[in-house]
This record gives sequence, C-alpha cells and structure tokens, in this order.
Amino acid sequence: MKILITGGCGFIGSNFIRYFIKEHPDFKIINLDKLTYAGNLKNLKDIEKNKNYKFIKGDICNLELVKKLVKTCDFIINFAAQTHVDRSIVSSYEFIKTNIYGTWALLEACKTKKIKKFIQISTDEVYGSIETGSFIETDGLYPSSPYSASKAGADLLCNAYFKTYGVPVIIIRSVNNFGPYQYPEKVIPLFITNLLEKKKIPIYGDGQNIRDWIYVLDNVRAIDFILFKGEIGEIYNVSADNEISNLELANLILKKLNLDQSFIKYIKDRPGHDRRYSLDSSKLKNLGFKLIYDFEKSLEATIDWYKENKNWWKALKS
Repeated sequence: MKILITGGCGFIGSNFIRYFIKEHPDFKIINLDKLTYAGNLKNLKDIEKNKNYKFIKGDICNLELVKKLVKTCDFIINFAAQTHVDRSIVSSYEFIKTNIYGTWALLEACKTKKIKKFIQISTDEVYGSIETGSFIETDGLYPSSPYSASKAGADLLCNAYFKTYGVPVIIIRSVNNFGPYQYPEKVIPLFITNLLEKKKIPIYGDGQNIRDWIYVLDNVRAIDFILFKGEIGEIYNVSADNEISNLELANLILKKLNLDQSFIKYIKDRPGHDRRYSLDSSKLKNLGFKLIYDFEKSLEATIDWYKENKNWWKALKS
C-alpha cells in the first residue's frame, strides 16, 4: 500500500508521518511538500533515510505533478495549507491559492484514479464562533477570516467531488493543536519561545477568547483511526474538551516557567477575532476513538521540547 501525504514537512503533517511510519511498517509514504516558510525538512530528519519514506519537493497546485503522484497511491491525506490567521488578514492570495485551488487539483487528479480514501484536513474555524454549546458536523459554516473561509471553500469542494464524481472523501475538523515542531508564530510556541528569551507575550484584546486544545499526537492518532475506520462521505470533528481562554493559557505557561504576569503585553484585538470555538466529537467517540494524552502533562512536555530544541526554533525566529 502507498499513501500520499501533502504538507508532510509542516507541524501536524510531520508528526503524523513519524507516527504512521512506526504504526504501519507495510505502507510506503510519499511526502509532497512545497517547503514554504512553515515547511521544514529538519522536522523529519530522523526518518529521512527510512526505506518506506520518500520526499518530493513540489506544489499541490501543480496539477500535472499531482496527477502523476496520485496514479501511484492508494490513499491521500491533504495536510498542505496556509494556516496562520494573522497572515491571511494581511494578504489572502496564497491562502486562496493553496487551500482552495490546491485542494481542487488533488480532487481533480482523483477523478481519473480510483483511490481508496481522500482525507481532507480541515479546522474548527470553518464553523465560526459559538457562545454556548458545541458545533456538530452538520452545522452550517460561517468562517470569519480569509484563512477559515479558504478552508471552508475546500471542504465544500470535497463534498461536491464526493457527490458528483464519487471521490472517496472524508473531512476531518480538529481543534487547536499543540506540541513539538510547531512553527513559533502559533500561540503556544510563541508564548513558550518568547518567555524562554525573557520577552513579553502578546495577548489580543481582553484575552478571553476561548479555544479547545488537543495534543498533536492525539490528533494524529485520530486521523489514523479515521483513515481506516471512518466512513466515506462523512465529516468528523476532533475535540479534546480542554477549553481555555488565551489569558488562562498564558498564565498557565507563565506558572510552569516560574514567571509572573509582568511578561504579558495586551495588544489591539485583530479584526474578526472569533470569541469561542467548540466542537462536539461524539460521532468519532461512538466509533471507538479515545484520547490518551493529558493536557497539562502534554503542555509540560511541549515546554520541555522547546527548551531542548532551541537551535530549531531560534533559526526560524531569526
């Protein structure tokens, strides 16, 4: 069996490949990655010589390349995406191109090749904000940023290609991930690395925006589980029941680093900032999936990883 992983040099993609190659030694993995600023070959340095792993530098928007690769594969997981909300607010072009056109190219390639499953990695942000309760998979999409709108567009394309052409699509929408190898522009690694450098950490607005956090290794376990047990044409939410405000998160990291609130810097809120994300993942749990990682212990492990891998993140921040 052969699986095509797109965006495998990014944060979640690289953690998935490392997990998958260990759990499924009978699979051959092709990792297609453009190596944008957030894609890093060092993220997979430990497995680059594995006989079942092959890296190809390329863009999912390159339809001819994608068609050539898809012809040889049984499964596809599309991690490739532009993901940083702040960057999408400043300039949205690359988000539309990669997240929508790139997904289209992959789906188009699948029209002529009978693959077993196409997994689209989406986000909780496509639903928009919710004051109380949690979103289920059949709720409407009300994205607030160019980033989340581009991911919602990709989801709709996936659904259309399933219904019109029979492409065997499954969409996975997960909550905020954290863990090793996460690019330091994201909230948790930004907080950790700033504090390790004794710099202040920025908090948007009043800091009461709420997110649910899942340890990346639990998320890749969920993706692996859905790949083999998920039903074609379905959408699966992946949540962790670790809802916490940005201010609470900052204070928790400060506490674990033995620092005080003087390191917090409040800044002007960003446009269209969603107040709260929350997903109901009963559908996935009913299939038999269970989380195994504790939030605080995983946060401590993540802090330790950034302490021990300063060369990795300092090169990126510089």
